[in-house]
Amino acid sequence: MKRFAHHTALDDVSISVPRGRVFGLLGPNGAGKTTLIRIINRITAPDEGEVYFDGHQFRPEDVSQIGYLPEERGLYKKMKVGEQAIYLAQLKGLTAAEARRRLTEWFNKFGIMEWWDKKLEELSKGMQQKVQFIITVLHEPQLLIFDEPFSGFDPVNAELLKREILNLRDKGHTVIYSTHNMASVEDVCDEIALINKSHVVLTGNVREVKSRFRTGLYELTTTSGTLQSAAGKFEVMDAKQRDGIAHYLIRKDDALSNSDLIALLAQQAEIQHFAEQLPSMNDIFLSVVSRGA
Repeated sequence: MKRFAHHTALDDVSISVPRGRVFGLLGPNGAGKTTLIRIINRITAPDEGEVYFDGHQFRPEDVSQIGYLPEERGLYKKMKVGEQAIYLAQLKGLTAAEARRRLTEWFNKFGIMEWWDKKLEELSKGMQQKVQFIITVLHEPQLLIFDEPFSGFDPVNAELLKREILNLRDKGHTVIYSTHNMASVEDVCDEIALINKSHVVLTGNVREVKSRFRTGLYELTTTSGTLQSAAGKFEVMDAKQRDGIAHYLIRKDDALSNSDLIALLAQQAEIQHFAEQLPSMNDIFLSVVSRGA
């Protein structure tokens, strides 16, 4: 629970982030995501409730095992990139020599070594964000928190960052990925919690959540024959012809298995493509948030 004056930012919010997974903290702007992140980082304190870290009640020294990339970036614009990166790494417990070694490795990987002696203000916004990402992960903390990490990135660099986040997960790091943009959630997240109006309104494994919201709709294409609805089995919702191929959208009866459905369809037409139309995380997000509104 967290209140600010007459506004309740978080109300009875409880989440559990599995170790070694990417946990999506989702929700519209103003839902309470950033407040929760600040509580986890001990930037602010909850009015009620406790934070547990690695199985124990959160202690001040646990902050050293967290890497936090805030939505509002905060590096020193007049300071040289390499100089401040080493300084900030030392604040996280690395020696200057070890910091330089790790930074050199990361800067080469991200193709920004030539900017080592440049002032931060001389870098583009995307370059600055790369530097801050590197500083966030450099001390190899157990928990990494990224608040809108892809904001302002072009598609190529967003893909680069996405790969690095997944690499960090595969190396055993736990990641909290906070966003209101659903485009990358399915590619990045293993688990999610959706916060809306200060409450957790949806949580679970991404595949399980998508399955929970399945609609019974299937897309298929045929090269010959014409599909007709079969009472109590399936209903043709839409049919279109394009370049000599028929595109159908059908709704299956819940009691009918996919195998039986395909067998019925094959009696009417030559099936070229068949796939269930699962809702996207964006569809689910809009559905849940709209329902809450």
